[in-house]
Amino acid sequence: MADPITRYRTIAAPTSGEIKDRGSRFIGYAYPITNTNALREHLDALRDAHPKACHWCYAYRLGADGSQFRANDDGEPSGSAGRPILGQIDSASLRDVLIVVVRYFGGTLLGVPGLIAAYKGAAAAALAAANIIEKEVTQTLWLRCDYPHLSDALRIAKQHQAEVLSQELQLDCQLHLRIPLQHYNDAIQAFQNTRVMQLQEDG
Repeated sequence: MADPITRYRTIAAPTSGEIKDRGSRFIGYAYPITNTNALREHLDALRDAHPKACHWCYAYRLGADGSQFRANDDGEPSGSAGRPILGQIDSASLRDVLIVVVRYFGGTLLGVPGLIAAYKGAAAAALAAANIIEKEVTQTLWLRCDYPHLSDALRIAKQHQAEVLSQELQLDCQLHLRIPLQHYNDAIQAFQNTRVMQLQEDG
């Protein structure tokens, strides 16, 4: 069995880049996203920002393992736009990234090889401006304990680099924790060893 993926590469913030070919403009926009709901939001915003463009082609790859992906040609010849864009995401080994390339037609047909090169180039230009970062894969859980044991819970959480997302502190304390996957099993064991803390995993 393969070891679980604990880190992945993505981009820190939205970026853009542009190329021109025989009068056509290809403007690439790269976004960090974690779900497909963000795809629709970005597409709608770009269509509003570029109402006179003729194509809004895109590709994305989501998840630490990259298992969720899509490439869309938006009316361009099959395989001439979305796949070259996805290829640039994969060449950089990125995850949780969306790239949209907006095309303004310049009056000259580029042919499939020309389109592939143009969409690839616009995607590459957007990524060239990006700050590539590494993120840790995390898992969240709820922890419940009596107030006298709260300090122990927080100590164990800190030891395993857990982040406290929220907390409700009364006689019965509840903590919502985000724990790096590489420390997750050890953290669970440490919490359970106290025998005074109840755990509930998210999802």
